[in-house]
Amino acid sequence: MARPHAASIVEDAWHRRVNAVLRGRGWRTRVVSHTGYGSDTFVRVLGRVLLTRRPESHPGADAEAPVSELRAAEDEQRGWRAFITAPAMNVPLKITVGDRTVLTRSDRSGYIDVTVKDHGLGPGWHEAVINADGAQEVGAAVRVIGPDETFGIISDIDDTVISTSLPRPLIAAWNTFVRTESARHVVPGMATMYRTLLAEHPDAPIVYVSTGAWNTAPHLGRFLKRHGYPLGPLLLTDWGPTNTGWFRSGQEHKRACLHRLANEFPNIRWVLVGDDGQHDPKIYGDFAEDRPDRVEAIAIRELSPAEQVLSHGIPVSNEEFAPPRHRHHKDVPVCRAADGYGLLRLVRVALSR
Repeated sequence: MARPHAASIVEDAWHRRVNAVLRGRGWRTRVVSHTGYGSDTFVRVLGRVLLTRRPESHPGADAEAPVSELRAAEDEQRGWRAFITAPAMNVPLKITVGDRTVLTRSDRSGYIDVTVKDHGLGPGWHEAVINADGAQEVGAAVRVIGPDETFGIISDIDDTVISTSLPRPLIAAWNTFVRTESARHVVPGMATMYRTLLAEHPDAPIVYVSTGAWNTAPHLGRFLKRHGYPLGPLLLTDWGPTNTGWFRSGQEHKRACLHRLANEFPNIRWVLVGDDGQHDPKIYGDFAEDRPDRVEAIAIRELSPAEQVLSHGIPVSNEEFAPPRHRHHKDVPVCRAADGYGLLRLVRVALSR
């Protein structure tokens, strides 16, 4: 193998030092589970192992607080707190899904991303069980998609379902690290669109794909649930260094997720939902051109001129300055509207072709 990039060497050395110091002070491991997905042949289990100085049950005053107070405290939590974490590297794990149990370890950043085959579960929601060395057993929700399902939704998050004004650095930092969860704004009509489309396809999946950090997954999950979005896996990314550079490519993350989902569910034709404030039109157009048999329609939420300015500094979409190219396969309809209500009308027309 090629020598790891200096960025990953530095990060690994830092994590090993932090792990040693915190464990020496009595910190213990804690598992944070994320929603996974799968088919009748595999299940992808997602989560992360962290170090914490408090017992997971949080005895004391917090344990006796009313549920409403705890929920209010969660809602008002500043975003930066999600990034003050200590990943637990190389922790032994036992993961049980249906009839199968596999042994593995957390990766260099504490993440769990394990594919379990031959699990014996039928379509629907199930729970995987994650046992980590020194931590309490944790359940992880997984959605098993039936082999006969032919419809699904893949949705971006930032500026598609949540108004975040990404990726302009200072505004992104303010929204991510400073503002409370309850201060973020929902994009009108998007939850209605998703619920309506999935009501017409009751067993169809929805998958949320974003360049946001995994640290924000609990916050995003609560936000989506609070505003009536259908439950589905979140496929986020690690903002830290990689084996090839100091930062990960958000665009490559989205492309990889699209192709992986297309390979894992060859019978599904996806509705791809994004916005024109970043690179979604290009990413979705390239994917539709490469794999038109996997795309039912593309739905692009058009940002207002003010949102475009906040997003990247100019009042028009970045597409206006893109070089001419074949943007998508001719058989894949592209729907554009300012909110979910307008997109729903156009998407339903496209799906009825």
